[in-house]
Amino acid sequence: MTQQGVRWTADQVLALAPDAASRKAGSKLGAAGPWSEAGTSDEGTVWGLCKGSGSKPYQTVIDIADAAGPAYKCSCPSRKFPCKHALGLLLLWAGGEGAVPPGPVPDWAEQWAAGRRQRAQEKRAADAAGSAAGSSDPEAARRRAERRAARITAGATELEQRLADLLRGGLAGAEQAGYGMWEETAARMVDAQAPGLAARVRELGSIPSSGPGWPVRLLEECALLHLLDQGWLRRERLPDGLASTVRSRIGLPASADGPALRDRWLVLAQYDTADARLTTRRIWLHGTESGRTALLLSYGAAGRSPELALPVGLELEAEVSAYPGSGQSRGALGEQFAPPVPSTARPPGVTTEQAAARYGEALRDDPWLDSVPVTLDRVIPAPDGDAWQLADAEGDSALPLTASARSRPGLWRLVALSGGAPVKVFGECGHRGFTPLTAWPQGAGEAVRLC
Repeated sequence: MTQQGVRWTADQVLALAPDAASRKAGSKLGAAGPWSEAGTSDEGTVWGLCKGSGSKPYQTVIDIADAAGPAYKCSCPSRKFPCKHALGLLLLWAGGEGAVPPGPVPDWAEQWAAGRRQRAQEKRAADAAGSAAGSSDPEAARRRAERRAARITAGATELEQRLADLLRGGLAGAEQAGYGMWEETAARMVDAQAPGLAARVRELGSIPSSGPGWPVRLLEECALLHLLDQGWLRRERLPDGLASTVRSRIGLPASADGPALRDRWLVLAQYDTADARLTTRRIWLHGTESGRTALLLSYGAAGRSPELALPVGLELEAEVSAYPGSGQSRGALGEQFAPPVPSTARPPGVTTEQAAARYGEALRDDPWLDSVPVTLDRVIPAPDGDAWQLADAEGDSALPLTASARSRPGLWRLVALSGGAPVKVFGECGHRGFTPLTAWPQGAGEAVRLC
């Protein structure tokens, strides 16, 4: 199928926007008025000239066939990625062939597309050369790994002592000491090259100010941190899968060395989280033939969106390789055999009781797991006092929504979609409750993004 026959929905395009302001501005440019010389090619290149405030129009070009999601280039000065012009051109293209007809690629767009293809080939060659170089001196790699393991062991041993001191002195001391104590401890874990331990220590620092019941939450998190410490210190005694999970939770890098699974992958959800240093994008995929669920992670510098972008509701035929570790969902996107296309496929669903049981089973393989991906079938959003829950339409059980889900506009989109009728909802189910990410109405209907 050529790219000319593949059209996304407006919601799928707007899901690529880096923020609400970009969505609003891009929507205004989704009409033919400001555009001229727009066109598209069989290879998946879309281009156009957009009238701006100056005398010279902005040149906008998009590669919609890129394996990592659309790639963009615009001559405007915006630092957002994608800019409003790229969003507007995609909206124009999604509306049909009339405004963006097939045609020969202009030189300025072809130069960019050719440059991208050349850089992709060079990167593949460099990656192959790097892999060969990395494997040429296994003894040096072994020594580096041993030195890092020794530093992590020293850091874990120190952290165990600090946890023991905290419990010996009483949890009230954590409130009096403030966040500085935890930040200093986290810095020590960074020095020990254990970023996973550092991140969990920083989370401890925010608990004493998190409201009523914080001592219980602090004790729970200290217990999980102690368990991770002990898992590292006794990793030689653990089964291989659990040992890999411990290494991952500590923060040791790993490669997706599992066998590549070729499937038609449905994009279930995409959302970003950000801190002062990094933007993390999570993309959930469902293998329509294998039934597997995979999580793709990509990263961008603070304030910039990661490059990988796969709008909800698209389906792509590709290979996904798994990362090591028991019960791990994370995978790496490999070779793509066809461009992403809109799909009417839906994942199979379970009841709320089955969802809770699935999370409990997953904790046996990964005690530090916050949540698991779950699709709930035939549930109805309903208020529960000051909170909300998803109740089984044919049963008497329900899952509470997480506090973060209750504060998002997606909750009201879910309530409006349901209108009191059952819906299918994909999200993350964990000890804090259920976070809905995507929903489908009963019968026919497109996926509705909730995050």
